Amino acid sequence: MPTPSARTVAYYEANAHGFWEGTRNHDVSQNYRALLENLEGAGPCSILDVGCGPGRDLAYFHGLGHEAVGVEGCAAFAAMAREKTGCEVLEQDFLAMTLPAERFDGVFANASLFHVPGSELPRVLRELAATLRPRGVLFTSNPRGDNREGWNGERFGSYWDLEHWRAFVSAAGFVELAHYYRPEGRPFDEQPWLASVWRKTARKAAER
Repeated sequence: MPTPSARTVAYYEANAHGFWEGTRNHDVSQNYRALLENLEGAGPCSILDVGCGPGRDLAYFHGLGHEAVGVEGCAAFAAMAREKTGCEVLEQDFLAMTLPAERFDGVFANASLFHVPGSELPRVLRELAATLRPRGVLFTSNPRGDNREGWNGERFGSYWDLEHWRAFVSAAGFVELAHYYRPEGRPFDEQPWLASVWRKTARKAAER
């Protein structure tokens, strides 16, 4: 039986073009600002886009002059992202990533980490902490929920509320900088996305 990761990736492989057309013009400028405004140093910075998909966000960061690197489990997406951006894209499953130690100033995980089962999430978050430089920044945006996991069609998802998400990310060695709900300017019950910004703690950096 296919794993949740393999079945989800297979969905994206089969729907890669339609996904690009449906998301290429989404306005995620609020999320870009949340990451970039918290990065330290003069830049340009090194940014890892986790679940980069066809490359929309890679192209944005690259266009600002940053070193943008993607990691993507869907081969079709990885190929599209390379073609559209010219950026390095690591073709790796979220549950089997091999990332360089302390390479990146920021990690941008927009609408991606909710595909990681809760049983695997602590390890994945620790791996993202390890690939960040000391005081590096992690941005995440996930559909919020009531802490249930399961299938939405052919895609597996984990839907955490703020307190559970905080517990996961804090335990991985991050301190919260900010959180907000999206889309902007709507009532809470019309904001299905939970976005959060985190800094790798000095304590965890010193332990490495």
